[in-house]
Amino acid sequence: QVQLVESGGGLVQPGGSLRLSCAASGIMFSRYDMAWYRQAPGKQRELVARIISGGSTTYADSVKGRFTISRDNAKNTMYLQMNNLKPEDTAVYLCNAGRRVSGVWRDQWGQGIQVTVSS
Repeated sequence: QVQLVESGGGLVQPGGSLRLSCAASGIMFSRYDMAWYRQAPGKQRELVARIISGGSTTYADSVKGRFTISRDNAKNTMYLQMNNLKPEDTAVYLCNAGRRVSGVWRDQWGQGIQVTVSS
């Protein structure tokens, strides 16, 4: 059974930092492309950052230079280091794991974790 469990969220003041973790089980983690998405109230879910199985990374323009995505394949865990947080970063952050199987993209989601940036 695939499980993706996020941790590390919470309340932080503007300019502060948080580090999110996504612990995966039930998948061959190193073979999966991993990503962080976020969804704010009343807004569509958006991609925050992605790290593919080979290690290459991409970021949304809104977080470039502030957020860093990484993965530890030995620990089956992905991370998102978030620095210089802004109120507009407030959202539920979701972990995603995906890979192409027989030509079909298959992915899994975590339950999400709240990040609130407020003074």
